[in-house]
Order: sequence, then C-alpha cells, then structure tokens
Amino acid sequence: MSDLSKLKLGTAPDSWGVWFASDPHQVGWEQYLDEIAATGYVYTELGPQGFMPQDPEQLKDELARRDLTVCGGTVFAGLHQGPEALEKAKREFGQEARLLAAVGAEYLVHLPEQYTDMHTGEATQGADIDPEQWKHLVTGTDELARYLLESFGIKLVFHPHVDTHVDTQERIERFLQDTDPELVNLCLDTGHVSYCEGDNVELVRKYPERMTYVHLKSVDPEVRARALAESMPLSDAVQHGVMCEPWDGEPHMPTFLDALGELDREIFTVIEQDLYPVAPDVPFPIGARTAGFYAGCGVGPVRRWRGSR
Repeated sequence: MSDLSKLKLGTAPDSWGVWFASDPHQVGWEQYLDEIAATGYVYTELGPQGFMPQDPEQLKDELARRDLTVCGGTVFAGLHQGPEALEKAKREFGQEARLLAAVGAEYLVHLPEQYTDMHTGEATQGADIDPEQWKHLVTGTDELARYLLESFGIKLVFHPHVDTHVDTQERIERFLQDTDPELVNLCLDTGHVSYCEGDNVELVRKYPERMTYVHLKSVDPEVRARALAESMPLSDAVQHGVMCEPWDGEPHMPTFLDALGELDREIFTVIEQDLYPVAPDVPFPIGARTAGFYAGCGVGPVRRWRGSR
C-alpha cells in the first residue's frame, strides 16, 4: 500500500531559473527565499554552490526568518577524469558539506559534469567515456561518499543527468550495480530519466533501497522528441520548454508518487523545473501552481503563508 504522507515536499532554486552562483539572467537568493516562503514551501535546496549566503549564521537567520529548512545541496564534479578531479571534488563538496551540516541538512547531490557548456550548449568533451574513465567515476564516487559521510555526516546522492555520462536507464543501472550501496544512492530526477526515455517507476521498483532522494521534474514529450531528433544540447532544449509543469508532462506523477509511496519511508521529493534564462516575474506563479498540484496529489507540506512576498 502506498503512503504519500512520508514524502517530504520541497523545492530548489532550479525551479526559479537558477543555474549559477550569480548570473544576470536569473533571480537572486533573497527573491528566491521570499517567494518560496510566500508560495508555502517548507523545504529548500541551496542551489548552485555559492548562490546562497555562505556564512552559516547568516544563512540560518535568513532561513529562520522565513520558516524554511534546508534539505540538501548540489555540487558538480567530473570524477571520470581521475585522481585530480577527485581531490578537487573533496575540497568543493567538503565546503558545501560543512555548510549543510551547520544548517542541519544531511544530503548532498552529486551532479556529474556535463559534456556540453551550460551557457552555449557547445560540446566540451566526448559523450562517451572509456572503461578506465568509468572506473574512475564509480570508484571516485564511492570514495567521495565515504569522505563526506565520515568527515561531515553528510550522505551523497548521485544525480543522473542529461548531457552527462550517466543519463540513460541502462547507464543508471550499470552505475548502481558498480557502486557501493552502503555509500552511494540516487537522487532520482524524474525529468532527466524521462528525457532519456527511461522508466522512473521501473527504476523505483527494481532498486527500491537505492531511492533515497528525488527530484520531481516533468518533460514535455513533444519538445523532447524534437530535442532528441535534432540532437539538441540540454541548454537549447530547456529554452524550447522541454521541462514543463507537472500536469503537462511525463512521467505521470500520480503513478510515480504511488510507486515511491510504496517504499514506506521518509524521502525528500524536491520540485525542479529548468527555466534558465528567465525573467524575474516568471517563476513565482509557476511555483505556486506546482505546489498546489503536488498538494492535490497528497504530498506536502505546503502551508498557507500569512506574510507577504
């Protein structure tokens, strides 16, 4: 039997068009925090490293003023590139882990490095990796996860992603089989899996113990078909509206949420909708409608905000 009451709903700066620590084509952190609080969200991710205030006391004050709680952070790493990339990741992930621990969060999302430029869409490296690079990726992820857990008490969750070397369902399953389940689990992003024509429900049912953190994202099937047919980079597909509001896209969210609810444990389910670049007045109404949709599905909390934005 599915129990949606154990799914904790949150959102992320990505849903407000935030891809970078600072960029003129996205909103700032104050607007983001004000608007998600006004929408009724309780949980938030920190977004790209450096987007939120980096001083723990300032961050705690800003969150408390809006009755918000951090559920996780995100950092990119290209661990397939070998030992130097792993050492770099330990420094950058360690910095984020300290901040997460200070504000009481426990999850850090590992985003694999894209092989296309996030601004221009141009290829920056090959779309495939060789066996040695794959070995660096899986062993490096295990080692990074062990380091974060032992040093900071922070749990690493790996995020399969379009335009990276872990994108399709086949690659996701191979990654799960090759990494240590005691250390590495998934941030299952429903949109990225659907973009690559994978089956989110099948992944949940096939690897239930590896599903410990979720990004709720929806894909417009018509835009996806065009993007795949034309081999668009993700940045171009996003500008064409490939990531959409949940009732217009795939996967069918009520079905997916039921499968997730059958796991019968607390899981953060964090809403994302890629919008970069975006005008500053666009994200708020989308975020409000989306919160209402998930509340209607039986996932929360979404509170009634008594202040003003």
